[in-house]
Amino acid sequence: MSEKKRHAAIVLAAGKGSRMKSDVPKQYLILNGKPVLYYALRAFEDSFVDEIVLVTGAGQESYCQKEIVEKYGFQKVTHVIAGGKERYDSVYRGICALDGADYVYIHDGARPFIDDALLLRAKENVEQYHACAAGMPSKDTIKIVDKDGFVADTPQRKYTWMIQTPQVFDYPLIHDAYEQLYQHMPEVQITDDAMVVETMLQTPVKLYEGSYNNIKITTPEDLVIAESFLHV
Repeated sequence: MSEKKRHAAIVLAAGKGSRMKSDVPKQYLILNGKPVLYYALRAFEDSFVDEIVLVTGAGQESYCQKEIVEKYGFQKVTHVIAGGKERYDSVYRGICALDGADYVYIHDGARPFIDDALLLRAKENVEQYHACAAGMPSKDTIKIVDKDGFVADTPQRKYTWMIQTPQVFDYPLIHDAYEQLYQHMPEVQITDDAMVVETMLQTPVKLYEGSYNNIKITTPEDLVIAESFLHV
């Protein structure tokens, strides 16, 4: 009988939310009576995931521990730690906080609409492909532009996807990729975790179906859309 694999989540809640035009970081804004961050944590808490590392803004650890983790009874949150200057710094700190994980699910705390079906798709894909990311086919035509804003290329729409989280990896793979990233800073510009694996290890990343509802709360309009999702 094979040994049970350990699944861990890193939930990122260190963003400042400047585009939200609010003094309150977007992950703490209230959505239907609860903080936006609550919903992502609840999805992982109620899933097969064994452990959650919550990465907050520096100085917000105590607030998150008391007002979110303890208040809502999240039992799987094993660490509440401060993030770094950039997103990749926060992810790396989350990776280093884990002990003994086989798979790591890296998720934006400002994406409240993950569910068990999406997480099961992530689990199935990471066990088969070792590196994968949630996404959905683009509904719009995408244009590649040059530095002056003129169209340089129009890729076929069937090959363009909007990338989401969770992005999920074998733990040794993502740990090694981030270790190599820090050896090649600052010449490497990173936008997401899949790119770290692609660039540092030349490992292909499989895209799996996320959800068009799996939006990131970034602007005031997003909060209105999120409220509508909850009341459908």
